[in-house]
Amino acid sequence: MQSLWMLVASFLFSIMGVCVKLASDYYPTAEIVAFRGLIGMAMILVLVKLQGGSLRTRMPFHHLWRGFIGVIALWMWFYAITKLPLAMAVTLNYMSPVWMAIILFAGAWLHGKKRVEAGLAIAIQLGFTGVVLLLRPSIHADQMLGGMIGLGSGMLSALAYIQVRQMGLMGEPEYRVVFYFSTTCFFAGMLGVTATEGMSAAQNMSDWHHHGIKGFLLLLAIGLTAASAQIAMTRAYRLGNPLVVANLQYVGIVFSSAWDVLLWHDVLKWQSWLGIAIILASGLIATFYNSKNNKPVVASDPISSE
Repeated sequence: MQSLWMLVASFLFSIMGVCVKLASDYYPTAEIVAFRGLIGMAMILVLVKLQGGSLRTRMPFHHLWRGFIGVIALWMWFYAITKLPLAMAVTLNYMSPVWMAIILFAGAWLHGKKRVEAGLAIAIQLGFTGVVLLLRPSIHADQMLGGMIGLGSGMLSALAYIQVRQMGLMGEPEYRVVFYFSTTCFFAGMLGVTATEGMSAAQNMSDWHHHGIKGFLLLLAIGLTAASAQIAMTRAYRLGNPLVVANLQYVGIVFSSAWDVLLWHDVLKWQSWLGIAIILASGLIATFYNSKNNKPVVASDPISSE
């Protein structure tokens, strides 16, 4: 199933998250975002040169909108992380599959489509229940602003994923979608460094070159895993059932929890293990339901055709 590309994306995103956590000891968030975009751009340019593709697009405004939404969602999530307990920030961001289900069901209702994929909706809700059990988030009264911003980041992420699927169905290749989003991340990160550091342009540019070997390798890993994960995610949303793909996104938390245990020796309580089991069960339910009721997705494969 094409939706299973999301499992590849989730695994790569979890590796990226580990590298981001390690790189935060060396670089500010804005600089990490900028290098993530820059390395992603370079990777796609190499792929285009080797495969003979083209970055010329017929839908510049779609890319601009996707990049605008995606970067804002990214920054809102990072802000929420600084203002909230990590578990709460991650939980709010992983509400994007729930938001996606709401948006798609509302759209179907407005267009008079009576068929509602109730099985997938239940699987998504089950998966989110597993997320809550795994992370056990909590929030205080003075953290409401951060909570609202975190909630908004999940909603904007859902809109960005829907835009990714629409561009894919319109024939835009994965590598082109990822290239222009990486470009947006690069310029947004550059702007963020300039704004947050309050330095002159010359001082900012000189800071980009002060890297140790470990820091450089971490930035390289972040860029490569982010770009590869976005390609897999874009393919999943283009060719798979969007609700199944959204639900499989929850597995990313399982991968991240595994890295916490392996690298930082975190100890998971029984509620966390129950949450992991529920997340995996929801993914199996969604996949089984989609296989049973599968209808082929009508979309060309622009990668093979270019």
